[in-house]
Amino acid sequence: MTEDQFEWSVVKSGNVTMGSDRRSVIFGGMGPRHEVHIGYKFRISKRPIEAGEASRIIRETSAEKASESEWELAYSRGLISGRDGEIELITDSARDYWGKVCDGRPHFGGKGSPRISRLWQRGRAKKNILFSDITELEAKVRLVIRDGCDWAGGSPSLPSKIDSSRIILEETLISLFFGIIPSFGWAYFNASPGYIREGWLNLIFGGIFFGVFSMIFWRPKQPTWIIKGDKMVTK
Repeated sequence: MTEDQFEWSVVKSGNVTMGSDRRSVIFGGMGPRHEVHIGYKFRISKRPIEAGEASRIIRETSAEKASESEWELAYSRGLISGRDGEIELITDSARDYWGKVCDGRPHFGGKGSPRISRLWQRGRAKKNILFSDITELEAKVRLVIRDGCDWAGGSPSLPSKIDSSRIILEETLISLFFGIIPSFGWAYFNASPGYIREGWLNLIFGGIFFGVFSMIFWRPKQPTWIIKGDKMVTK
């Protein structure tokens, strides 16, 4: 079996922005949103390949499974496609992008991290996170042949974890301005005299609950990380 049996798209080096800047439960996604620079040219299979067949190609040729960054760069340029219902397993496995090296290589989170995949629907690919195993008969993979790839040290990478102090401050302010203060305002204008003095603790907890509950639908957009020199900085 040779690599010439399949159609390949040539992908020139370039940058791609990927990930989500939303933190709400319903509308959020895998974050943070960040820029990746792929400094090498590569070929990627135009269509996904059956996993079993792809394994044989990898053993017999120089092809490898595509990383999510390579996949996204090719997809953003319209160089790959898939049939509706096809599931592609990406090499990467992670719950988020913290600690990712942004040079095109695959990103792997800690132990037990879910597999990253793509589901094709109506000509577009939707990102999926898979916590359960999927058989080779159900999934396909995308192969790449890299030209002059050098994943040496010194590439820009995201911080190893989210800035928890910023998130705590953000959650505190949301609960205060969208929960606690409105609760006291409502009580001041509508409740019986003395209610605030006797029920202030309930008003505080009610405001906190509303602030936390709002996370299901809304949170402010999170910073996007871009490459500046050999570092990642927020935009």
